[in-house]
Amino acid sequence: MKSFLFDPYRLGFMSRALIEVVLLGVLGAVVGVHVALRRLAFVTDAVQHTVFPGIAIAYAVGWPLLPGAAAAAALTVALLVGLTSGRRRVDVDSGLALIIASFFAVGVVVVSRRTGYASDLSALLFGRILDVSRAEVIETAVLGGLCMLILALLHKELVLLALDRTQAAALGLPIAVLDAVLYAVTAATVVVAVRAIGTVLVVAFVVTPAATGRLLTRSIPGAMAAGAAVAAGLGWIGLSASYEASLNHDVRLAAGATVVVAYTIGFAVAGGVRALLRRQG
Repeated sequence: MKSFLFDPYRLGFMSRALIEVVLLGVLGAVVGVHVALRRLAFVTDAVQHTVFPGIAIAYAVGWPLLPGAAAAAALTVALLVGLTSGRRRVDVDSGLALIIASFFAVGVVVVSRRTGYASDLSALLFGRILDVSRAEVIETAVLGGLCMLILALLHKELVLLALDRTQAAALGLPIAVLDAVLYAVTAATVVVAVRAIGTVLVVAFVVTPAATGRLLTRSIPGAMAAGAAVAAGLGWIGLSASYEASLNHDVRLAAGATVVVAYTIGFAVAGGVRALLRRQG
């Protein structure tokens, strides 16, 4: 067990991948609890798909992926604010479907213009966690820390808005601003994660650890802490399993996808334990 958990991380690329997975897992768990409280998983799904053309264009012209993803995410947040506030003639679900399909199609068109289309598309969709650089790890730590700070400063207001929107409005809280802040933090989480784990797997880093944390405890801070611990622990196990299978058993397992599978197994186990305790209680 010791060799399984520790030996892979003597390698530089594996240690960087582990730090990145832990940072993204912890950030995703905290953001995910707020998303779950507001029942806004669609925001994560929308941003997940709509950042794709931004990173595709950046990739095609040889620019860093982060600015391209950030620009696409900023546009998405603006569109989300427009869809979910004020009068609108298009319902939210229809608007989101239109945004997701259109943005994703633009990304595929951009990538398809390049030689090596299939491999480029695979890298952008599923990421390359094992290729993460030290600079990218630092960027994740800085941007993730900023997101966590914003959520900590606005924790009470965001929780009140999630639990009782009418009371929050009656107390004079800036509803539209708080909505935009949560959308922006969620978008930033997706942007910082998308280079390492791709546009397809991002949603699992936000939704699954948070959902597991909520199964383990009823309190909101407890769910964040439990979700973060689960994300870090299972991310470590998932990366180790991918390395062990690929190197010692000649079974190639994609590292990012293996981490997501570990998250899913953890959620299923937590759900089973919760159901069992309910029956016994």
